[in-house]
Amino acid sequence: MRRLSVFNFMTLNGFFKGPGEDISWNKHGAEEASFSAEGLQTGNVLLFGRTTYHLMESFWQTPAAFEMFPVVAEGMNKAEKIVFSSSLEKVEWNNTRLIKDNIVEEVKKIKKTPGKDLTLLGSGNILTQFAEHGLIDEYQIMIYPVAIGEGTPMFKGIGSALTLQLVATRTFKSGSVLLTYHPK
Repeated sequence: MRRLSVFNFMTLNGFFKGPGEDISWNKHGAEEASFSAEGLQTGNVLLFGRTTYHLMESFWQTPAAFEMFPVVAEGMNKAEKIVFSSSLEKVEWNNTRLIKDNIVEEVKKIKKTPGKDLTLLGSGNILTQFAEHGLIDEYQIMIYPVAIGEGTPMFKGIGSALTLQLVATRTFKSGSVLLTYHPK
């Protein structure tokens, strides 16, 4: 059975994005970029919601992305990707397919098939849906040493308590901390 992990970053006060989809507070340094490149070496299928897909697609194909983070940019563009969106009609980023309906059921089916593991990036609404249905096997949360005045909580709208067990930590020179959890 395939495993589903989540990688997300958030502020000290629990927001994964600010107003207007603002993530400018996320100062991804060299050490964090190296960690991202290591993660892409696993070959996992990358999962996105519509908003995260648009952010990723608009950056990782640019010359600036290849100049700033060449290994990550190459990995993002080569990776197999799935986008969940009821409003998108098509996706154009290479190696990307679109799932429009019944995303929980579709992911349940995918997890039962042989193949690469899955990693959800960002995508707060989808994260909450998958968490509520017990689909997530591992949560990797990168906490940046910054607080913002307002934003969207990572688990916005979750209907019941999500109890997790801390299984690993990693501290970066920037002061960011990666917390890895498994569901209890």
